[in-house]
Amino acid sequence: QIAASLGLPEDRVRVIQTKVGGAFGGKEDIAGQIHVALLAKITGRPVKLVYTREESMIAHPKRHACVIRLKTGAKEDGTLTAVEARILGDSGAYASLGPYVMTRAATHSLGPYAVPNAKVDCYAMYTNNPPAGAYRGFGAPQAHFAAESQMDILSEQLGIPPLELRRKNALRVGSVTTTGQKLRESVGLMETIDRVEQAMREVAPSGATAPGKKRGWGVACAYKNVGLGGGVADSAGVEVELLDDARAHVRAGAAEVGQGIVMVLAQIVAEELGVQYHKIDVLVGDTDLTPDGGATTASRQSYISGNAARLAARRLREVLSRSAGEELDVSPDSLKFEAGQITRTHGKTMPLEEAIRLAKAEGHSLVASEIYTPPKTVPLGEQGDKHFAYGYATQAAEVEVDITSGDVKVLRVIAAHDVGSTVSPVGVEGQLEGGVVMGLGFALMEDFTMEEGVPQKTTLTKYRIPTARHMPELMPIMVEDPTADGPYGAKGVGEITSIPTAPAIANAIYDAVGVRLLSLPATPEKILKGLEDIENEGGRTV
Repeated sequence: QIAASLGLPEDRVRVIQTKVGGAFGGKEDIAGQIHVALLAKITGRPVKLVYTREESMIAHPKRHACVIRLKTGAKEDGTLTAVEARILGDSGAYASLGPYVMTRAATHSLGPYAVPNAKVDCYAMYTNNPPAGAYRGFGAPQAHFAAESQMDILSEQLGIPPLELRRKNALRVGSVTTTGQKLRESVGLMETIDRVEQAMREVAPSGATAPGKKRGWGVACAYKNVGLGGGVADSAGVEVELLDDARAHVRAGAAEVGQGIVMVLAQIVAEELGVQYHKIDVLVGDTDLTPDGGATTASRQSYISGNAARLAARRLREVLSRSAGEELDVSPDSLKFEAGQITRTHGKTMPLEEAIRLAKAEGHSLVASEIYTPPKTVPLGEQGDKHFAYGYATQAAEVEVDITSGDVKVLRVIAAHDVGSTVSPVGVEGQLEGGVVMGLGFALMEDFTMEEGVPQKTTLTKYRIPTARHMPELMPIMVEDPTADGPYGAKGVGEITSIPTAPAIANAIYDAVGVRLLSLPATPEKILKGLEDIENEGGRTV
């Protein structure tokens, strides 16, 4: 895009990504790069563009505000029979990624459940508001808030416990999704439900409730695609080079925005080649030096770039195995690579440096570049797989509601997630912690209010976001149901960690004080209004 705007060939433009934390979709749109490049070309000088907080709050893309209407049919035993949904999404004054976000909202609008009959109408709407774009979950959080609130309403009407209703209708191997995709493997939703239910039974009570405060539990399930899907090209390349001192250089186009792809790529290369972790250098996001990795979006990089790194490292391992196997007089397949050593079955070892020397002496290159392309997907409306993998989750939240002020405190969250397999335990736990606190903000605080098209909260003193003091006790549970094509069976977890949190909190508020939130955030004013309606008129929704 920059090259086209400047009228230059792509090889005349170099983009180097600055490693900064925090993106969550906010860096998917062009946000000044072209303007800076044009100014630099015209002036012949370096140009830096810095937005003020107010400018950023006004102009940068937001999560799509949605109005969702659901109509659900079910048998007396809780079996879902039909869902009709209508979704209107505020895409702002520019389309941005609106059509794609709303497509994802539509495909996830029934939640992670098997429903034989569905009709979903979804619209991305032009308005005079600031643009909306990609935001962690890409339309799925909005859809799941509606679907999971609806499941709790249905649960109460049928007299079936919330988790039991979800268990009865949960997607599993052999189920067919809203888009007509038959799930053939790696559907760990049932286990996440079971593990959360078990943890809720085992958890110690939070203690006596103070006067004027009430506590409650809420649950919610979710699923989220891994990768772009929908027939969109979705490949990534990674290059791995081994040096004489058994160091490894890894070059990947994937952007590191705090999600941990550098750590994941290093761990995969260490696993394949036995290179010590501290001797692996990873370079990402330099268009002159790294292969194309595609966008860091759709929870795709650990899966796509991770597989490319695994394939490239494995090709180098094959070269080293042949050279070391001949020297050790064993089959190459019998060798193990670990801790900087190559070990044969009966114990004799060879330093990795020696195997590298032998391979180079034989004329082998120890630079390998691989491009990984995931299984084929098809556009919405065509017969076939809309996505090549999905993550699944169940979360339970315990809240304390102050009935005099309307304030809500989230005491703890139990988060069970089907991650396929855990390549990086620290990274997955970090994603869970960050996702839960982001979902908490969506549920209770973040409210980008508009009046006649003018944003009213353009500073962080007015626009409240969670801080460390709002973080609840988190009980992470990793469910491993490996997917056939992921690296070591892993699936992406970047988005799904935040999706069930808001509906779980909203359902917990209802359990505590009987106020059903039909819009977010659950502000103290809404809760007090709901309590007043209950007292005066028997109303229970706000």
